[in-house]
Amino acid sequence: MRREGSPWRGVGAVFLKELSDHLTGARMFVLEWLVVLTAVAAVYVSIQQIKNTSAEDPFLFLRLFTQAGEQVPLSFATLLSFLVPLVSIGLGFDLVNSEHSRRTLSRILSQPIYRDALLFGKFLAALTAIAISLLALWLLLIGLGLFTLGLPPSGEEIARALVMLVVTIFYAGVWLALAMLFSTIFRSPATAALVALGLWLFFTILWPIFSPWMADIFGSRDIASAEDLLGVLSVRQGFARVSPSALFSEIVSVVLDPSVRSTQQPMLAALGLALIERGAIPGAPLPFLQSVLLVWGQIVGLIAATILLFVGGYVVFQRQEVRA
Repeated sequence: MRREGSPWRGVGAVFLKELSDHLTGARMFVLEWLVVLTAVAAVYVSIQQIKNTSAEDPFLFLRLFTQAGEQVPLSFATLLSFLVPLVSIGLGFDLVNSEHSRRTLSRILSQPIYRDALLFGKFLAALTAIAISLLALWLLLIGLGLFTLGLPPSGEEIARALVMLVVTIFYAGVWLALAMLFSTIFRSPATAALVALGLWLFFTILWPIFSPWMADIFGSRDIASAEDLLGVLSVRQGFARVSPSALFSEIVSVVLDPSVRSTQQPMLAALGLALIERGAIPGAPLPFLQSVLLVWGQIVGLIAATILLFVGGYVVFQRQEVRA
């Protein structure tokens, strides 16, 4: 029998049901506490380091996100780049194939719910659950900073921290869409989880090692001037940006640190070099809008990657046969 009406009318029902399952499930509870306990430990160590710095820093509150300590050598933002993909993969690796395993997919689609609504509702519910958790963690961090530092953040600091929160949600969407794609391709949840985790390990650990080597193969190795050096760094950055983690790191480093005036500045600093901009005032922080515009391409890249991966899973799911 032909179903009448909009193909998206079942999105709300699927979204509310899946969101309730995520927020009340044991898996989400474990993942949330893993992120919270790790993040609080990193922030607590960074607070101890911040108290020893000068109170004249106009962006002292942002150091909560970027300052690393001796006991925990990773900052809060760096920990998010590792933990957010794990949470996304943990929620997305069985979104579709679990319906096959329980033999409930055909019964769901026999209702006035289209495949489009089912897939979009599942993805949106999982992303909303992650966004709620990240928002709660963000508010917890802001409150912890107010309580321990005793200094209220400025409007620009809140704006920069809010951009970081939104970018983190987009970053989670990339890995969630990837996990959902593998959940659609592989009928076994274990296989989908292993492939997604393997790809995450490759892009996070191995790709930063291989990308400079591949960039040197396709680019020029002759460095005779500062322009040649910047050209080589640009090629290396282009290869490194294949990884979503590299895009997220670039965005966070620019948005949360107003002293960064170029995406190549951290790479030059690692080489012991400085970036000299014509007309720039030494030591002057970059305005908020300029920082966002500097990494706008990277933000669009994360959004585009999420859309492409979701569309890939959508095409595969539309071509699959549903059996009882």
